[in-house]
Order: sequence, then C-alpha cells, then structure tokens
Amino acid sequence: MYSARIWFNYRLEPVGIGFAEWPLMQTGTLIATGLLVVGVASAGVAGQQRVRVNAAQSKASASVLSEHETDVLDAMTPQQQAELLLERSINRYHGANAQIEARVDGWRGKITLNDRLNNLFLTGINSDDLTVRAAALEVDIAARNLEKNSAAVDRLEPEAREGAQGPRANALWDLGLLGNRGVEPERVAQILLSSIHDENVNVRYWAVEGLAYLATDETIHPLLEIFRSDPSPMIRERAACGLAQSGMLSQKQRRTAVPKLLDFADEFSLDSQMRLWVFQALRDITGQSLPHDPVAWRRWYDLNGAR
Repeated sequence: MYSARIWFNYRLEPVGIGFAEWPLMQTGTLIATGLLVVGVASAGVAGQQRVRVNAAQSKASASVLSEHETDVLDAMTPQQQAELLLERSINRYHGANAQIEARVDGWRGKITLNDRLNNLFLTGINSDDLTVRAAALEVDIAARNLEKNSAAVDRLEPEAREGAQGPRANALWDLGLLGNRGVEPERVAQILLSSIHDENVNVRYWAVEGLAYLATDETIHPLLEIFRSDPSPMIRERAACGLAQSGMLSQKQRRTAVPKLLDFADEFSLDSQMRLWVFQALRDITGQSLPHDPVAWRRWYDLNGAR
C-alpha cells in the first residue's frame, strides 16, 4: 500500500508514513467517535439522545477569526502569527488564508520550522483542501527564506542540476514550491525533469516530489511514466501518490491520469505490488470502490468516468 503522505526530515531522506495515518484529522475523528460509542453503551436511551443532539450541534463556533485574534495579531511575533494562522487555516477558519497571504512576505527569514510549526505544516499539506495546502506551502517558503522571484530560480538551478545530494534535494523541493506559486513554472519543470533519471535514488525522489508540488498539467505525463518505469519501488510509489493524493494537483487534473492508469491495469506483466498501486490510485482519484478488476474499471469509466 503506497504511503499517502510524506515526512520531511531536513529535506534530505524520505521516510514514508503509512496510508492508514492519512490525514491526521481523520484519525482524531475516529478516536472521538470511538469515545462516543463507549458513552452510548453506558448511558441508555436518554444518553443516546443526548449524544445525537450533541453530534448534530457539534460546531463550536462560526469558524471565523475572532475579533480578539485579529486585534492581537500585530502584537505577536512572526512565529506566533504563522503558527496561529496556519492552525486556523487547517481548521477552515474564514479569514485565516487571507491573513496568511497578507503577512507571509513579512515572515520570510523571521520564522523557523520548529516542532509545532513543522507539525502544522505536515498536517496542512495533507489537507483535502488545496487552499490549506497552499497556505502551508507559503509558510514553508517563508521559513526557508525563499524569495518568490526569478533570481531565486537562478540561484537554485545549479544546485538542482549538479549539487551534492543534500543541497540538490533541497533545491529540487524549493523549486517545486516556487513554480507552484507562479515563479517560472515552465522553467522549473525543465529543471526538475532533468533529474528524474538520475542514478541517485534520493535525487529522483525529490525530483518526483517537486513535480507533484509544481502540479502543472505538464507534470502528469512524466509522473505516469515514472510510476510505470522507474527501477525503484519507492520512486514508483511516490509518483503514484503524487498523481492520486499528495502534492498540489487538483481533482480535475488527477482525473486526466485515469485513462493511462486503466491502460496500466490491463498490463498483466505488472507485478502484484504495481497492480495494487494502480487500483489504489484509481480509487483515490475517482472515489469509487470497485474490485481490482480492469474490466470493472473500464466499464465504470465508459459509463461515468469522462463526466
């Protein structure tokens, strides 16, 4: 089963986290649900009614930044602002993303990915909402002291093409973020693509991650080819995840990968792991729980998939 999220360890070594742990917010919901079930079992009919009422009225507030929070933001340090606003973004507080957009350029070089902010960043990039993922990327760019301009691409390109492993991995990641935020995305794509066949598996890993976060239409075909052909199972797994769940591709973009994935499903030469990943990707992109049967998937796609 491919890892649906990624853990960043100083941007150098990839470490997968199990699919069952994604996203973190769902895990918390499951735990809370389990506690409610225990409460129902011991409370009787009246207790069950109270639980139902509480569940129906579970929203604690209007999910907007409070006047108190907006009033005190200017008195906070940049680090405190970033932590508060990214947490509010993750929890869908109206106004949080606008505040991040307005303030993030002033945070550059003044915030660090300490344990709290890094954990928020990891949660943010695994959100099911692309606006939350974008907010998390903006915070990461500021924490990495990156300027969003062509000069930054000029500086990063030599490292991304020819640097030592650690700086090269960092540069590939940084370029993917900058390209996603609108800084020379076509040029960034070419730099990232120059590393997808590198003999160093860690370099290829971060090139794939960069493509997934760059997330232009032109990145989809290379990710499909990497998924199908890279010699490393780890790299194929990351390409599948970039196509299906992680990164910054939109749902509409991901669906354009479905016809090629259906072609892969028809290839009986694929090993069992690859076939599993193909069907997982199809399920994650489409939301359909069909058997691992290419005929069933073709039938569904012919009837519904192109809509």
